[in-house]
Amino acid sequence: MLKIFKSLESGPLQPLTLKTLEKGAWINIIDPTPYELKVVSNLTEVEPDFLRSALDDEERSHTDVEDNSVMVLTNVPVMRGQDSYDTLPLAIILTDDYFITVCLEDTPVLSEFNENTAKLFRTFKKTRFLFQILYKSATFYLRYLRQISKHSDEIELNLRRSMENSDILRLLELQKGLTYFSAALRSNGAVLDKLLRLRSNQALTPIIKIYEEDEDLLEDVIIENKQAREMVELYSKILARMADTFTSIISNNQNLVMKFLAAMTIILAIPTVISSFFGMNVPVPLADDSTAFLSIAVLAAVIAGASSYILWRKNMF
Repeated sequence: MLKIFKSLESGPLQPLTLKTLEKGAWINIIDPTPYELKVVSNLTEVEPDFLRSALDDEERSHTDVEDNSVMVLTNVPVMRGQDSYDTLPLAIILTDDYFITVCLEDTPVLSEFNENTAKLFRTFKKTRFLFQILYKSATFYLRYLRQISKHSDEIELNLRRSMENSDILRLLELQKGLTYFSAALRSNGAVLDKLLRLRSNQALTPIIKIYEEDEDLLEDVIIENKQAREMVELYSKILARMADTFTSIISNNQNLVMKFLAAMTIILAIPTVISSFFGMNVPVPLADDSTAFLSIAVLAAVIAGASSYILWRKNMF
């Protein structure tokens, strides 16, 4: 899917096509076909490798610079389900004339830039638009991390009431999402540091023009990214300790059950041993006594009761 927009001076977005492509346009490519990549590469004179870089869902964040373009590949957060979170590579390519984004899916980050929010950004202000996308990505990380915190509190309450496998699996999904976030935020931080260094590169001035407001926005992005990294580290430790705690509780409960079963086995074995002794097919005491059964039953009950008391005093129940 390929969509092209250009901001008008009055604010709204003007839809364009490849035939009516103008300077200052934003070319948004989602899960492209080889033909679309070839056409965009020919029209914009962008390296095909730049356009294909975001099509590998395992690609890490990095920055590449060519003579006529700068490619910033960042990982943006996505939500797969109630407790499932992941990241996707998003390639942002800046040229002298165009602003290009490439991604495998239509992510919530890019969806925030639409006709309804057109007054908040300008496609022809490429550097500021780049920083706005990075800032929006960082805010989505923070938003999802707050959701993860709420989900973990809910799971903790459920596990306190009953140890369900479904809750433990939900906890595993959250830990997996935090792992993805941690790796993505670290590599995104390296990209932001490189962008700070690129602003002093005179050769890239025609492509990356950074004004004072842009520098403030970049600093905000760095702060938000750092905050997200700290939250990921904090929540990862909390979930890891929670998992360890409930693992210990499950193990302790299992030990209690085994201890109870061992005590019951001992108690139930006593009447069996006594009845087996008096049931042998040889002369035994009380063989001719008419009250032998009652006497043996009372004896077994007394010994079993005494054993139960002893085991109870030793906290076997």
